[in-house]
Amino acid sequence: MKKVVLAYSGGLDTSVAVAWLKEQYGAEVITLSVDLGGGSLPADVEQRALAAGASRAYVIDGRETFLARYALRALQADALYQGAYPLATALARPLLAQLLVELAQKEGAEAVAHGCTGKGNDQVRFDVAVHALDPGLQVIAPMRVGMGLTREQKVDLAAARGIEVPVTRETPWSVDVNLWGRSCETGPLEDPWATPPDDAYAWTVKPSLAPEPVEVVIGFEGGIPVSVDGERLSGVDLVERLHTLGAAHGVGRIDHVEDRLVGIKSREIYEAPAAMILHTAHKALEGLVLSREQLRFNRVVADELARIIYDGLWFSALSRDLRTYVMSSQRVVSGDVRIRLDHGRAEVVGRRSPLSLYEKRLATYDETDAFDHAAAVGFIEIFGLPLRVEAARGGVGGHHGAAWQWTDPILASLPATVASA
Repeated sequence: MKKVVLAYSGGLDTSVAVAWLKEQYGAEVITLSVDLGGGSLPADVEQRALAAGASRAYVIDGRETFLARYALRALQADALYQGAYPLATALARPLLAQLLVELAQKEGAEAVAHGCTGKGNDQVRFDVAVHALDPGLQVIAPMRVGMGLTREQKVDLAAARGIEVPVTRETPWSVDVNLWGRSCETGPLEDPWATPPDDAYAWTVKPSLAPEPVEVVIGFEGGIPVSVDGERLSGVDLVERLHTLGAAHGVGRIDHVEDRLVGIKSREIYEAPAAMILHTAHKALEGLVLSREQLRFNRVVADELARIIYDGLWFSALSRDLRTYVMSSQRVVSGDVRIRLDHGRAEVVGRRSPLSLYEKRLATYDETDAFDHAAAVGFIEIFGLPLRVEAARGGVGGHHGAAWQWTDPILASLPATVASA
C-alpha cells in the first residue's frame, strides 16, 4: 500500500494512528482535518499531524457546508435521535466521508482511515459512506482492529513518542465537537447512575448559576433560521450567536442513554445550546403554519430520518427521498419565534407568521367569534358515527342487542359527596 488518507482530528486516537499506519503498512500517511466549528480542531492541527508523521496535512474549513447541507437540513426535519439527541456528530460524518473519498481520489490513495473503535456508531457511518461513494477504496480502522490498546495505553504511547494530545489518564473523556453540538462519553459517565462531573460539561453554565432570563427572537425563511433579534446573519454567525447566548443560560444540556447501532446502550452527555434553541423554535413555528396532517406525518419522517442519519445511511435512496419531502414541506415555514432562555430551559413564548393557519376570529371566545357553534352538532354526529355503530353491535359471543361494556364500572368505587336542594 502506497498512500492512506487519514481523517485527523488532532486528538488521541488519530494522532497515535498516524505512526501505527506507517509502521504496519509502510504507507505514506496524508491527513485530512476539517474545521466544523465549535473548537473541533486545535489551532496547530496541521503541525500536530506533521509532527506525528504525516507527509502532508490538509486542513479544510467546512463550517458553512456542514450547516447548509447537513445540520440545518436535519433541523428542517425536526430530526432528534430517540427524541433527544440533535445528531451533531452523526451529521458531520457524511461530509467527512465525502471529503476523505475526494482527497483519496485526488492523491491516488488506495485506502482511507479513521480513528473509530469497534463499539461505536462512527465506524459504521464512515465505512458505509465511503463504500457508497467509492467501493474500490479500502477502509482501515486501527482502533477497531490492529492496535488493540486501551485508552490509557494510547495516552501512554502518545507520551512516549512525544505526540501532544489534549487527554490525560486523569481526564479520560472521549469528546467530539462541532458547531451543532458537543458529545462526551467514557470515564465516570459509564455508570448511568452517577451524576455527571462538572468537568464533563465544557460549554454550558450550570443552570442553577445562570443569570436572569432573557428573550430572543429567531426569524425563519423556508424552515431555515436567518436572523436573531431582527439582524440577518450567516448560518455560522447565527449558530455561534445562539450558542454563546444559550450556553450562558445553561441551555442545551442532554444526559441521554441511547441505543447504539451496534446493539449496546451507551450513556452520553451532550451540549447543544444553539441546536436545541433552534429545534424548539422551529417546531413551534411549524405548529403555526402546517396543517394537522402535515404535522402528523412530519413526526414519522422526523423519527425515520433521525434513525437514518444516526445509522450512517445519509447517502441512501430513502434518505434522499425523505430529505426532498422535508424541503417541500418547509416552503411555508417562515416567520418569527420568541424564545425565553431561563435557567437551562428554552421556552417558546410567542410566534408569528404571514403564512399562519391560526385564525383568531375562529379561535376566540369573545364577541368577534366567527365560529359556527351550531355546525358542531352535525360534525360530532358524523365523527362519532363509527363508534356508535361499534357500541350498538353488542358484546362478544352472540350477546347482540346489549351495549358492549368496554370498561369496568368505576362510579361506585370513587369517593363522592352528594348535596341536595
